[in-house]
Amino acid sequence: MVMRSHANLRRPKQARRASMGEHNFQEPFAPPEDWHEPNGNGKYRIIVQDPGPGYRHVVTPDQIRERLSRVPQRFLERLEVVQLSRMTRKKQSFPCYGMQWGSALYLYPIEESFVEQFDLPPRPNLVNESRMYGGEWSEPAPGAWTLTWSDEAARDFYLNNILIHELGHLVDTRNTNYMDRERYAEWFAIHYGYLRSGGRAARRYRRPARRRHHDC
Repeated sequence: MVMRSHANLRRPKQARRASMGEHNFQEPFAPPEDWHEPNGNGKYRIIVQDPGPGYRHVVTPDQIRERLSRVPQRFLERLEVVQLSRMTRKKQSFPCYGMQWGSALYLYPIEESFVEQFDLPPRPNLVNESRMYGGEWSEPAPGAWTLTWSDEAARDFYLNNILIHELGHLVDTRNTNYMDRERYAEWFAIHYGYLRSGGRAARRYRRPARRRHHDC
């Protein structure tokens, strides 16, 4: 049963809608984060914070490094920090999967159960995106939705979608309008994330079995 008390009301994650980018440091729905001052040394480091009670990180530093080693390395020139951030009560008020701020990318943990609960209808783009990577949606009760991940699907979603989308925000030095930046990051994630990692052909989709009728 999905509880929907005011205390645990959760807004649907909008899949990376918290990018603060380079041009808008007043983004209203951006969770507060540690600011990492750029040092310009041309190398990035990975910071791992405790995920918080009831949460876990989806990917490891080694998996992040391996995935970033497969993008054109010019995209990493301005990247200085990838932080696996802690989930706090304040951040739960404006949940998201990832964020870009300055020269840092932030990836957020999800529920230990890998079952996310939503008390508002999820936006179509989140439903479609998560299904592309193997997330399974259900509506166990009126006005309640759940998104269930396997370890493999969640890891795929973070490494080939969230991480690459946020990197797209980092390399986008041309667009200043929020919607233009989102469109570019979406394109970047599809091109350098989903398609470069094999697209649909590389992912197992559950299709209903077709019955074949034979004449006796």
